Amino acid sequence: MPGMSALAHALILTGPTACGKTALALDLCARIGGEVVALDSMTVYRGMSVGTAKPTADERARVPHHLIDVLDPWDSLTVAWWLARATEACEGIVARGKRPIFVGGTPFYLKALLHGLFDGPPADAELRARLEAEAATVGNDALHARLRAVDAKTAARLHPNDVRRVVRALEVFALTGKPISDWQQTWDTPAFASESAAPPAAIPAVVLELPREVLYDRINRRVGAMLSTGWVDEVRALAALPHPLSREARQALGYAELLAWLDTGGDLNEVADTIRTRTRQFAKRQLTWFRHLPSLVPVPAGAPDALDRARAAWGA
Repeated sequence: MPGMSALAHALILTGPTACGKTALALDLCARIGGEVVALDSMTVYRGMSVGTAKPTADERARVPHHLIDVLDPWDSLTVAWWLARATEACEGIVARGKRPIFVGGTPFYLKALLHGLFDGPPADAELRARLEAEAATVGNDALHARLRAVDAKTAARLHPNDVRRVVRALEVFALTGKPISDWQQTWDTPAFASESAAPPAAIPAVVLELPREVLYDRINRRVGAMLSTGWVDEVRALAALPHPLSREARQALGYAELLAWLDTGGDLNEVADTIRTRTRQFAKRQLTWFRHLPSLVPVPAGAPDALDRARAAWGA
């Protein structure tokens, strides 16, 4: 394997939430000598296990898993940071003579693996200095409001005090006429980031598919199972931490709803129904992403020959 990027030896197993990726990944790893690299923006966080459907201790004992429980829930996370750590994990796996298998369904991370990270236009020193001076003069909130007027999606993601990223977002819009969020939603271009990354390797990728009604039923039942196996206690423990959850961690499905319920009370069954609805909506968005990534090879989840079909798609 010398002379090749570690990512060149990687494989991808993706699919919507609750489609059965973990179970199939364990069988595939056993068959081809693989180790799992989590393709997930939420399982990175410690203390968020039940609600993120993190692999169990037994499953992680069967097959080594990477990029799970590596950040505190108050830490921020970027796709560039994740991709750099994922590349390091792959290097270690390949050095051990094993095969890295990315398993998960975070669409933007998947896109970063398949298409790389895009820096956008080079920095314009004069424009950047002018924007930074504006922040110092009229305040961070005013600059953030300016971003909100041209790119509400990015503004919702960035805190007003994150001046560096707010300035960069305004800079990109001024230079290209296109918001950063539009770059992120373009299917066949590199993912937008504020850090550079080498062009990606061509990574064989399989996407698990289920009939929509079957997937939604599995999501509904999974939410109920999570709530009956300690999810509320997990969120209560997070609420008692010395720091609040980061903006990124709060985006994990169901956590914001349960935190609000702990604060205000109410009918937990209604909260559960809201979480089910939002999880189904997230799965629908995932499916849209997957349809627009033509390099993904579909494999029916739960099919008797799913394992063989995945290996054939990978050429493994």
